[in-house]
Amino acid sequence: MTTWNLRETKHHVLICNGSSCMRKGGEEVTQAIREEVTNMNLDTLIHTTRTRCNGRCKDACVVIVYPEGTWYKAITPEIGSKIVQKHLAGKEILEEAVIYKYDQQGFAAPENTECVAGISKPIK
Repeated sequence: MTTWNLRETKHHVLICNGSSCMRKGGEEVTQAIREEVTNMNLDTLIHTTRTRCNGRCKDACVVIVYPEGTWYKAITPEIGSKIVQKHLAGKEILEEAVIYKYDQQGFAAPENTECVAGISKPIK
């Protein structure tokens, strides 16, 4: 098993590899993001992790970028490469693919989003 030194890491990219996302190209998205990170020599700055289900199956394939807390929907390999080029390397969020952004108050969906609102979690 590998244990990475993450001290220079600026971004953590979580790539959903749950069953719905895998049916929508999760493996190809994972490989495209990782290849673009390598091609742009950003390996020390960007760490990627395959996850299981992130709970947004209707938005598959889902990619989440931290520390910003930006959730992306319907990611294809091409859009995955653009996330690396524009968001991670260029600090430009791909607004057309955003499900949620973290705004210090919590996660907020963009106005006029076409995303499914989803089921509210119960208050305990």
